[in-house]
Amino acid sequence: MKHFDIPRNALLFTLALFALTGCNTKARSTAYEFTQVSRGTLEKIVSSTGTLNPVATVKVLSRMNGKVEKIYADFNDPVVRGQVLAELNTDMLRLQREQQLAQVVKARANYAIQELNYQNQMRLAEKNLISEYELNSGKTSLDIQAAELSAAEASLKAIETEINQYAYITSPIDGIVLDRSITEGDTVVDSSSSNSSAIFTLAENLREMQIESWVGELDIAAIQEGQEVRFTLESLPGKNYRGTAASKRLLPSVQDNVVSYKVIVSVDNTDGSLLPGMTCAVEFIEERNEDVLLVSNAALRFRPAALSDTEIEELVFNASLAGMNGDRRAAALERRAASRTQTASSGGDGSQTGLTGLLTSGMGGPGMGGRMPPGGMPGGGPGRQGGGTNARNTTGGGTNAGMEAPAPKSLWYLDENSRPAVILVYAGISDGSRTEIRPLNPAEKLEGTNIIHRERID
Repeated sequence: MKHFDIPRNALLFTLALFALTGCNTKARSTAYEFTQVSRGTLEKIVSSTGTLNPVATVKVLSRMNGKVEKIYADFNDPVVRGQVLAELNTDMLRLQREQQLAQVVKARANYAIQELNYQNQMRLAEKNLISEYELNSGKTSLDIQAAELSAAEASLKAIETEINQYAYITSPIDGIVLDRSITEGDTVVDSSSSNSSAIFTLAENLREMQIESWVGELDIAAIQEGQEVRFTLESLPGKNYRGTAASKRLLPSVQDNVVSYKVIVSVDNTDGSLLPGMTCAVEFIEERNEDVLLVSNAALRFRPAALSDTEIEELVFNASLAGMNGDRRAAALERRAASRTQTASSGGDGSQTGLTGLLTSGMGGPGMGGRMPPGGMPGGGPGRQGGGTNARNTTGGGTNAGMEAPAPKSLWYLDENSRPAVILVYAGISDGSRTEIRPLNPAEKLEGTNIIHRERID
C-alpha cells in the first residue's frame, strides 16, 4: 500500500485528480479530502445532564405554634446535633403553666379529700353500717379524682415540655445550614398542621455529594453500579471531575413521550469546590480502549461516487481475499461464482453477488486470521455516541455462539496509480466522531495511512 507524504494525526485536504474515461464521455476530475489512521485511546460514553445535591438533607420543622424570639444559626453555619437553632416566645406558655399548676393543686386536694372519705366508708362497711353500693360508689369517686389529678399533671408536663424543649428548635444532625426560612418575629405553626413548612434545611455532609442525572431508556442498560463517571460544570469550565455511578432508580420519568431513569452518581467534594444546585454535563464511561487504531466515522461511510456498484463490489471482494489462506480463498471464489450463476439464472445481470454473505461466511469472521479487539467488534457502523452493537468475544477470536460474524467495513485510499482502492476493517467502539478499527488482514499496517473521507466531483 502506498503512503503519501502528508502530515500525520491531522485532517488533510488533498486534491487528487484523475481522469475517468468512458465511451463518448467527457473526462471529469475528483477532489478528495483525506484523514489519517491514527493510534490512541477511545472511550464509549453515555452522555447526560444532572444537578449536584448533598447526599442527605434534613428539613427542620417547629413542634409547636409560636412567634420566633431569637435565631442562633444562619446560612452556611456548621451545626452539631442538639445545637439550638432558634427560640420561640414562651410568655403565654408560662401563664398557661401557672394556670395548669393551679389545676394540679386543686385536683390533688380533691383526690386527698376523696381518699379520706373512702377510708371512712371502708371502716363503716366493716361494721355493716353502709351498703356495698355506697362503698363501691366511694371507690369510683376516688378513681375519678385520681384520673383528674393524672390528667392535670400530664397537661402541666406537656406545657413544661413545650417551654423547656419545643420552644427551642434544635439541630437533629451534625451538618451545615443550607436554608433558613424564618426571621425574628415570624410566627411558625406546629409540624402536624397542613400549613407547616421547613424553617431550616440542613445538609448532613458536603464533603460527599451526589449528582442526580437522567438517562434515556435507550442508554440505561449501559449504566452499571460502580461505573466510572466524568463530569464538567458550567460554572467551572475547563475542569474535569470524576465520580462513580452509585445506583439507578427503577421508577421511570415520562415527559413528552420520552422515558428516562434517574441515576445517582457519588462525588467526592473534599476541596469544597462543588456546591449544591450546580448543573453538570455527565459522561458515563461504558468502555475504554487504549492504544488502538482510530479513523473518522466519515471515512467508514465513504463510498466512491466515481465507481459503479459492480466496480466497488469487485474491489471489496478482492480486498477480502488478501487476508485468506489458500483453502478459504478458493472456497470464497467458488461461492462467488455459484452466487453469480444463481443470480443470472433468476433473471439478474449477475453483478450483485451477496458480497456481505460471501465475506462473513467465507472468512469465518475475525477467526480467519484477524482477532476481535478487546470487548469485541460491532457489526454495525456508528450509532448513538459510543454506538454500535457490541458483539462480545467470548471464544478468544471468534464470535459469540449463535451469532453471525460482523460484516467488515470499507476504507478507501488512492493506490500508486492515484485510483481508489479499498481496505477492509472491523469497526469497534465509537465516540461519535471516531471509531476503533482493526484490519481484516492482520499483516496490513494501517497506522498513518491516508484514508479518503470525502469527495467532490468537478
